[in-house]
Amino acid sequence: MSIQWFPGHMNAARKKAAETMENTDLVIEVLDARIPQASCNPMVEQLRVFRQRPCLKILNKADLADPNATKQWLDFYNAQKDVFALAMSCKKPADVAKVPGFAQKLAPHRAVPTKPLRMMIMGIPNVGKSTLMNALLKKRVANVGDEPAVTKTQQRLYLGKNMILTDTPGMLWPKIEHPTDGLMLAASHAIGINALIEEEIATFLAEQLLLHYPKSLVTRYGFNLDGMDAVAVVEGVAMKRGYKLKGGDWDFEKASHTLLLDYRSGALGRISLETPASREHLLATYVPPVLLGQGKSVQTGMEPEIEDEDQE
Repeated sequence: MSIQWFPGHMNAARKKAAETMENTDLVIEVLDARIPQASCNPMVEQLRVFRQRPCLKILNKADLADPNATKQWLDFYNAQKDVFALAMSCKKPADVAKVPGFAQKLAPHRAVPTKPLRMMIMGIPNVGKSTLMNALLKKRVANVGDEPAVTKTQQRLYLGKNMILTDTPGMLWPKIEHPTDGLMLAASHAIGINALIEEEIATFLAEQLLLHYPKSLVTRYGFNLDGMDAVAVVEGVAMKRGYKLKGGDWDFEKASHTLLLDYRSGALGRISLETPASREHLLATYVPPVLLGQGKSVQTGMEPEIEDEDQE
């Protein structure tokens, strides 16, 4: 299953972000600590590298993520040039209070009355940008919601006398290259519900839990996992919760929704769906799908002929 979600307002937001980046000193990129690289928008990286802007990467929802995986991600990002990574929960004031100090360290020539530190808060939908913005300013200035794409326009606000914050709409990118990224984003609620089928997302999540967090399934649902596959896990949730359809069949749809909610809320425990090692393996083994007219001929099995560029 390949998930793509790029509403029209995101394209407008991308263009506006490119304009604003020119007059920005620092990018604060908010990531989901459970899926840091899958939630890292390549367009944000391209924009900031082009403008040579440092980046403070905030791994938000760290209280929901596997702490061992989070440590690996912090080491991964902190080894990169002009990047500092911080794991936290944007809902905890003590965590948020650390952000201005780290931001100033990344741009030490700014944050003075004559040169305020201009920061852009960027990230994918529903990752916690607005929550961070409100916590930094200690008042509600941005709408917060449980659905992706609540914020649709930029707003510029002062953080004290020497810092300026620009909050940007959540942006995905036009084409999610790796199908598993789309599945992880959907499972973590970064993609609008109209662009996905929850049963398929829940089956993917169940597969990951069986592989990496089987004890979480046992603890939460009391499963005996012997012989269980991903589909059986979702059906098992329906049986444990008593979800039945009128005809007597198990309600797979309702069970899928419950499994996803339990993951998103932390009821299943602290779970990460990727690590630097799993990401490296994905990039090393991924084979893009062959598009129509590319690759081997269906009829002959031969590679298509390529015209000589020197011929007129």
